[in-house]
Amino acid sequence: MISLSLTRRVMMLGMVLALLLPAAAAMAEKKTDATISFVQKMGDSALTELTDKELNGAERQKRVRELLRKNFDVQTIGRFALGTHWRSATEAERKEYLTLFEDMIVRTYAQRFSEYSGQQFKVNNARVLNDRDTIVTSQVIQQGGPPIAIEWRVRNSGGQPKVIDVFIENVSMAITQRSDFDAVIQRGGGKVESLLVSLRGRKK
Repeated sequence: MISLSLTRRVMMLGMVLALLLPAAAAMAEKKTDATISFVQKMGDSALTELTDKELNGAERQKRVRELLRKNFDVQTIGRFALGTHWRSATEAERKEYLTLFEDMIVRTYAQRFSEYSGQQFKVNNARVLNDRDTIVTSQVIQQGGPPIAIEWRVRNSGGQPKVIDVFIENVSMAITQRSDFDAVIQRGGGKVESLLVSLRGRKK
């Protein structure tokens, strides 16, 4: 037979949960709303500021870099992309690698935005993964083609949302880059310097 004191504790726990669950749901909804707004604003800014056909290459790259640093946690992404090789890299190699990694992203996306041809960006919804990360789903709507599904993994870092990964049609860009970098390093005898040489070459 359940004791009266135990029954009261169970009842009290139920009351606490009944009070806390709506508050937790409201907090989660507020978090997803803020993250959706962050991604939509980022997308709108990109289309407004980076797709102007009158921009020269240097100015477009400058704007891409500014948007990247404002909205992406480049260091977290870069460290993940280097994988276990981060631990074996020297401080000088890490510093140069992060600089070259950012330069590579800037060049890649400056080129893509220069080829913009009227696509539209639409954010659909978001779901909370854990205390830090939220996934935001979106679409790039193309003229004469099917929409492209894009998910953004956004992390609350120091009170500021930052993108730490992008999934295009369910493929993680961070994991793809990590695999590519590891292949380069393995071909170079396991040395991070081999990747640095490759990244330096891409700047030319």
